Amino acid sequence: MDLQHASDMKSFLPAIRQAQQNLMTAALRQSLLLNTFIATSVVLIVSIGRGPSLPVFLWLVVLLTSLALRDLSRSAIKRFSGHWFDNGVAVKLLTAGALSTGLAWAALPFCIPNFDGTGLDAVIYLIMVGISAGAAIRGFGCSSTALAFALPPQIAMIASLLRTLDGTAIVLALNVGAFVYVTLRSVTAAEGVFVSNEIAKLKATALAESLGQANDDIRLTNSRLEVLANGDPTTGLPNRTLFNTRLKSDIAAATERGETLSLLLIDLDRFKQINDTLGHSAGDMVLYEIGNRLRATVGGSGLIARLGGDEFAIIYLGSDAYDRALVAAAELLQRSRAPIMVGTTASVVGLSIGIATFPQQAQSAEALLACADMALYEAKANGRRQMREFDPELKARTDRQRRIEQDLEAAIHAGRIETWFQPQVALCSQKITGFEALLRWTHPQLGPIAPPEIVQAAQIMHLADTLTAHVAGAVCRLLNRLPALDLPEATVAINISPNEFAIYSVADVLELVTRRHGINPALLEVEITEEAILDTVSAGEQLKRLENAGYKLAVDDFGMGHSSLAYLIGLKIDRLKIDRSFVQKVSESRTNQGLIAALVGLGHALSLDIVVEGVETAEDAEVLRMLGCGIAQGYFFARPMAVEALEAWISAHTVSTDQMAVA
Repeated sequence: MDLQHASDMKSFLPAIRQAQQNLMTAALRQSLLLNTFIATSVVLIVSIGRGPSLPVFLWLVVLLTSLALRDLSRSAIKRFSGHWFDNGVAVKLLTAGALSTGLAWAALPFCIPNFDGTGLDAVIYLIMVGISAGAAIRGFGCSSTALAFALPPQIAMIASLLRTLDGTAIVLALNVGAFVYVTLRSVTAAEGVFVSNEIAKLKATALAESLGQANDDIRLTNSRLEVLANGDPTTGLPNRTLFNTRLKSDIAAATERGETLSLLLIDLDRFKQINDTLGHSAGDMVLYEIGNRLRATVGGSGLIARLGGDEFAIIYLGSDAYDRALVAAAELLQRSRAPIMVGTTASVVGLSIGIATFPQQAQSAEALLACADMALYEAKANGRRQMREFDPELKARTDRQRRIEQDLEAAIHAGRIETWFQPQVALCSQKITGFEALLRWTHPQLGPIAPPEIVQAAQIMHLADTLTAHVAGAVCRLLNRLPALDLPEATVAINISPNEFAIYSVADVLELVTRRHGINPALLEVEITEEAILDTVSAGEQLKRLENAGYKLAVDDFGMGHSSLAYLIGLKIDRLKIDRSFVQKVSESRTNQGLIAALVGLGHALSLDIVVEGVETAEDAEVLRMLGCGIAQGYFFARPMAVEALEAWISAHTVSTDQMAVA
């Protein structure tokens, strides 16, 4: 047996044992019935020749019992195969049964009184030879079972012949021995052929199954590749690839038919918080549920797609596409109010929706997508959880912002973004105490650009640190000129957006600029909003660094946020700037007067300077002075101005103040 055959036998042994079991049990009942008939015939032959014999009768009982037990074993194997009997046990049981019957036949010559194998009883040998030969033929597939039945009668015949030491008996014994040899060789060879055939058949079956499985795998892989190419595995919706293809083809169809196409872009509000707090698996569950809600709303009247992340899209095509899009948007906003269960946590996931329509608002797929995206951005910018339709004004604003972003860096380096200054004066003495630095940029095509637009563009274009350094440089240059204007102790404030602390190191930028200009940090005031005070993660450490370096810290727009007294005390804030909304027309509002008085009292209790901004009338200035406010700025005193105009204003204001003091 070569190594390959041995390996095949090991691999297919259970199947081969099953085939042998099937072969042996297939005609076993007929074999048992034949054995019963032959055994009964033997007893009749012996009884006719010698008369009834008790040993022969007992032999028949034993043989029939063996045959009955073998039949019971056959029934049990067929009924319980795979449960109580595995293939190996079944073959062993069948072999044991064959051996019991073979031994019974082997005992026959010794049970017949005065047995004469070469004379009267030679027919018994003939029957035994036939029985053993038949067993060898029927059991060609399993040599152990066939030989268990065939060998005992043949060996018994040899033993009974050799008892007489008669020449004829010896010759017969030699012939039976030769028959035993032939039986052994034939049965063993037959089993080898059977096993080889079974292995070949099993290999062919396994190969066919393998090829079939390979074909199934290929079809499944192709199906999966198609899903991956055109579908989103998380929601089961079409993905961006299929969406882009469909949008272009639907626009072509709408053009040909003279119909409209409406596109809805949908974004989940604050979806990142779900991923960050509950995990990405929870985020996937939310996306799956949103997909189901979209299906329930749209049905088969439009194409739904997940574009990626937490963004979805719906395409409506037809003469009533716009109306259906509006209805769907309203229904989706209503459905979004229902919480989504993620484990034991219920989360309400709001939606923001932007709508654009072809051909009224765009002439191509790319333009339509851009219009819907602008409408979506507008919905999110105006409080989220709402729907916005595209408006041409949105595109104008977007184009304006894009132009600002494109031109910002060049404007900074060319000095076109200027730093103007608004004076701050003491309400009691009218003396100048400081200035606030403010951005000014007049774009050659767009005209004046508001400071928030400049700051936003700088953050988007990663120029926030460059812009801060540019403004800080102008502040330092003014501080170096103030001693010559008899203002050596005047401070200059620079505004820092709360977002900037998370973008770059404000402390590093200011330290670099002030060191370069040789400025005392105590003369440079850093104005921050209340949100920066509360953001201890990104701003807290830097504010401490600024405080330790000697910079003055001021809280701008105080009263509009949620400042904590603990933070104000802990950071050692130097100045509070009361928001202009409390200051305007304070002379006419008892409520505002009470609020300002309370804020002033808080500032005095914490030893903080109080600055009021937005002072526009003499009446308001007088009321604020009477309420205890120390420093003020506003149009009543001076508007923001460039450095050149500022120097002239300082001179004029100083003369006026001196004259008032003399008077």
